[in-house]
Amino acid sequence: MKIIHCSDLHLDSKMEANLDKEKSKQRKNEILLSFQNMIQYAKENDVKIIIIAGDLFDKSKISVKVKNLVKDAIISNPNIEFIYLKGNHDEENFVEGNIPPNLKLFNKYNWTSYRYDNIVITGIEFGKIDNYEIYKTLMLNQNDLNIVVLHGQETSYADKKDKAEIINLKELKNKNIDYLALGHIHKYKKEVLDSRGIYCYSGCLEGRGFDECGDKGFVLLDIQDDKINTEFIKNSQRNLEEVKVDISDTMTTTEVEAKIDEQVKNVPKNSLVKIILTGKVDIESERDIDYLLKIYNDEFYFLKIYDKTALKINYLDYENTASLKGEFIRTVLKEDIPEEEKKEIIMTGIRALSGEEL
Repeated sequence: MKIIHCSDLHLDSKMEANLDKEKSKQRKNEILLSFQNMIQYAKENDVKIIIIAGDLFDKSKISVKVKNLVKDAIISNPNIEFIYLKGNHDEENFVEGNIPPNLKLFNKYNWTSYRYDNIVITGIEFGKIDNYEIYKTLMLNQNDLNIVVLHGQETSYADKKDKAEIINLKELKNKNIDYLALGHIHKYKKEVLDSRGIYCYSGCLEGRGFDECGDKGFVLLDIQDDKINTEFIKNSQRNLEEVKVDISDTMTTTEVEAKIDEQVKNVPKNSLVKIILTGKVDIESERDIDYLLKIYNDEFYFLKIYDKTALKINYLDYENTASLKGEFIRTVLKEDIPEEEKKEIIMTGIRALSGEEL
């Protein structure tokens, strides 16, 4: 049997953090398209079950369009079971009236299980019962192949002050779990749970901000002879990429451009890219960020450039320099202000003293 494990789709997310109105709308639709593409993959690859481990939606109130799209996707695929556990962003029941027979839900009051021959999928939504009571009441048959679904932040230590969305991995060890399907963390992660099982965060289907960089998608479970084989399947429309560029040995904007070119040559052109300039730069060096933005804005779907360089300054070089530039630098260096602010002041001052237009 083949099963898809996905989570944190955040359908109907505004996508307005970095993008203008037009691109925000486009990205909202691309997240929906990723959801539909995942279902199409399931149809083409004989996947019987799609587990959604929380945060199918981005907020408690969802648009009619998104509600209908998800409902229609489920109803129009009766040969696929959709097993949906609500996350901390999911509050509203998107299916009004009769629940489709191929949509299976969990609740906040007790563990619910769904059996498919010897494969048993069990889950509970956090929120109503104390964590420790939840773990104590999880009873799984050692002769079954057990998949457990939860949504929350992993931890490996016990703390009675933990919030309901904290998943205590220690309490889940030696519970006859073969695969712990988790949601909440937006990056793919697979680790050993105990001698029998593994735990896995599928990550989100589509990155929404630069804290969600890299490949996004879902996990395919291929179960044969009571053994679970897993594979991460990339499914995103676009990637978000953070690219660090060390420009320590550059003196001009052209040289910085060459350094950036080298680092971004393998980044897909439809990506959202954040370039971070790093290193220690000479005080006489120059780089025009606005010019660089113009160049690479035409190269990628979206671009940010951050100058996080530090100035390479030896105070002794200017200690006895009898010039306006030397006096200016000495004055700034003596000020009790953050280094980043000193850098900006010195760089702006040097440009002004050189006659550049600011």
